Amino acid sequence: MKQFLKHWLLPVFLACSSIGVAQASEGGIPWDKAPINTTDLGSLQNGAKLFVNYCLNCHSAAFMRYNRLRDIGLTEQQIKDNLMFTTEKVGDTMKANIDPKMAKEWFGAVPPDLTVIARSRAGHQGTGADYLYTYMRTFYVDESRPTGWNNLAFPNVGMPHVLWELQGMRKPVFQKVEQHGHEAEVFKGWEQLTPGTLTPAQYDREVADLVNYLQWMGEPAQNQRVRLGVWVLLFLAVYTVITWRLNAAYWKDVR
Repeated sequence: MKQFLKHWLLPVFLACSSIGVAQASEGGIPWDKAPINTTDLGSLQNGAKLFVNYCLNCHSAAFMRYNRLRDIGLTEQQIKDNLMFTTEKVGDTMKANIDPKMAKEWFGAVPPDLTVIARSRAGHQGTGADYLYTYMRTFYVDESRPTGWNNLAFPNVGMPHVLWELQGMRKPVFQKVEQHGHEAEVFKGWEQLTPGTLTPAQYDREVADLVNYLQWMGEPAQNQRVRLGVWVLLFLAVYTVITWRLNAAYWKDVR
């Protein structure tokens, strides 16, 4: 019973809890379409590296084991040498370093588990991957916030911009327009305050790889399931033809 609760009900509870947060965050700008391709092993491997280096400090992926990364083309030795910093066993799950009590004190809440984050953040504007892709690309400097950062996709977010060194420091540019008889501010673009180590195009590509990995991590067997589904459909198509011909042969003499 305990194993059932741990491995089945708890992930569902986390996903449902995250949906409420996601819906609350939809007050931001429209989401961009994420360039997801979970069959691109190079992208997934780079995304796994980004996740371990930048996300795993605060966020866990408690339902994902390191050795599952073999499914994206990594050897067990590569996993141990390049991606394991919080544990010594390749069969362990991805647990964050941060103490939950300290995290709550710093950010106001314990950072959520990210195992199924891409599956739980879908909304009327798009998929969870679309939300994450937009979210990680719309942080901006805001001195009024406790962390010094804010986000256009999730206004008043409590999370700091962990990839700021790659993207640089920016602030949004708004234009006042008349809408339905009222004056409103519309987002027009970005003002770069300090450059990052990557160009905007390179940064978008890195975020795409990270989101691609998060999408894959939410359901590591998805590619295998799709391949199996294709074979099942092919089998059913062949079986349908065979059944049709057998039916015709059986009723030939009767008719």
